[in-house]
Amino acid sequence: MRVHAAGLNRADILQRLGRYPAPPGWPADIPGLEYAGVVEALGPGVTRWRAGDRVMGLVGGGAQAEYVVVHQDEALAVPTGMELADAAAIPEAYLTAWDALVLRGRLTAGERLLIHAVGSGVGTAAVQLGVWLGATVAGSSRTPAKLEAARALGLTEAVDSGRLGAGGAKAAAPFDVIVDVFGAPAFAWNTEALAPRGRLVLLGFLQGAKGELSLEPVLRKRLEIIGSVMRPRLPAERGPLVARFAAEVLPHFGARLQPVIGARYVMTEAGAAHAAMDRDQVFGKIVLAW
Repeated sequence: MRVHAAGLNRADILQRLGRYPAPPGWPADIPGLEYAGVVEALGPGVTRWRAGDRVMGLVGGGAQAEYVVVHQDEALAVPTGMELADAAAIPEAYLTAWDALVLRGRLTAGERLLIHAVGSGVGTAAVQLGVWLGATVAGSSRTPAKLEAARALGLTEAVDSGRLGAGGAKAAAPFDVIVDVFGAPAFAWNTEALAPRGRLVLLGFLQGAKGELSLEPVLRKRLEIIGSVMRPRLPAERGPLVARFAAEVLPHFGARLQPVIGARYVMTEAGAAHAAMDRDQVFGKIVLAW
């Protein structure tokens, strides 16, 4: 695969800091979890793709490079008419969000959904998917401008994530599904904000993985706490997930779904791109392109 563009993710920042090593078999010193590009050559037994095909997808690492080797079952066709630099913003954000909402959270039409860090790549994808699925979508951020920008995607309720501590931000009504990336510091707020039989889907712990937690609301409201992460999944699990995404979600890009790209850099400006993500001022995805 000749890489034309790659999305930047928080995992790349953590890997650079030595806090999130690549899974076994993936480059330890080249970041990048998602790519878009053109098939350059085929390995033995490959039947689903031909040289010259435009594809995108997830990898365990190494996507921010000139070439990357991918499994044929984990590649996705780039939507017709979409630029490769735009397609690079799809795989990690939309596969993660769709898995969290549909497969893990079992979100259905008419339910209330809260997405923490709504201005992130996964957050902006989750808003669009939640609206498409017929949910009432709320989102949290500590940045008012990001909350306002998310309203254009279909957000109907905003929560100040800087006030998730005791006695802080209040929701208009309980949520059926909450997608969280903050971790332990937000756990108490999340479990109180969930409706009976609600589902809390944990995608990360950016603010901490450990803390003193009360399980009382979990029992009282029969809550489900569900963890999910894409990177360490083996091909046997990721392949069927990609196939289902290709059938159920991919056809809707361009009409109902569109990746939100907040900043673009050339690949040689990777340092500046990392700095931009560190400042947490970008709404949507950051994309690196050759």
